[in-house]
Amino acid sequence: MHKTIHSTQNTLIKQLVQLKDKSRERRKSEQFLIEGKRELSLAIKGSYVIETLLFYPNLFSESEAKSLEKNGVEIIEISQEVFQKLAYRSTTEGVIAVAKAKPHQLSDITFNTESPLILVAEAPEKPGNIGALLRTADAANVDAVIIANPKTDLYNPNIIRSSVGCVFTKSIATGTTSEILSFLKQNGIHIFCAALQASQDYHKQDYTNPTAIVVGAEATGLSDDWLQHSTQNIIIPMQGEIDSMNVSVAAGILIFEAVRQRRINE
Repeated sequence: MHKTIHSTQNTLIKQLVQLKDKSRERRKSEQFLIEGKRELSLAIKGSYVIETLLFYPNLFSESEAKSLEKNGVEIIEISQEVFQKLAYRSTTEGVIAVAKAKPHQLSDITFNTESPLILVAEAPEKPGNIGALLRTADAANVDAVIIANPKTDLYNPNIIRSSVGCVFTKSIATGTTSEILSFLKQNGIHIFCAALQASQDYHKQDYTNPTAIVVGAEATGLSDDWLQHSTQNIIIPMQGEIDSMNVSVAAGILIFEAVRQRRINE
């Protein structure tokens, strides 16, 4: 027999609201919330430990919930009021899970190919942009995504939502710029920095060797450390009136050029 919670004043529900809203709470407890069927299935595929499953029976069936019970997951039925209190999205499927966070350390990244392709983003500010970068990385099937000097934790609800759950299935690490530079050098990875200074057109480079495409924040660009250690700075020639584009769009153009070159060389 599973538990039921009908009150938004319940102690557990109050704790889960904190998990949803506060990065500090997610870091302290090493837990986070997953909302939605697809996101939950991707988290399970990505070997995340699901600790608790909360479901609103009008939207998510009891049999669906119980299918996870065999994995030692605590199942809790909740009222519509409780679900709305916990839900980040207005249109969702009546299921919220509490999962255990992963450490996302550089040392955990392993490459299954001799010529890995990596996307690095330095200090991306908007969770929506991070989610879009992760979707781009998933679409191109890059080997890893590395976030330098992150401004938010990877389990921000907006990152999970905007990545459509890709945050759970891609190999992702975080670290300081200097740690990531050391990691790339140790692994013999060529560093291509999207930057205006001393740059060449992106399509004139060779990305068939082990490659990291590095993008910075739209407002500030990349820090000097990246520019000093760059194999080559690259630029996307602009055809219009403005001199920059959304970071996830730029990353998509650069990453898919690398993918195109690798396909030709297969």
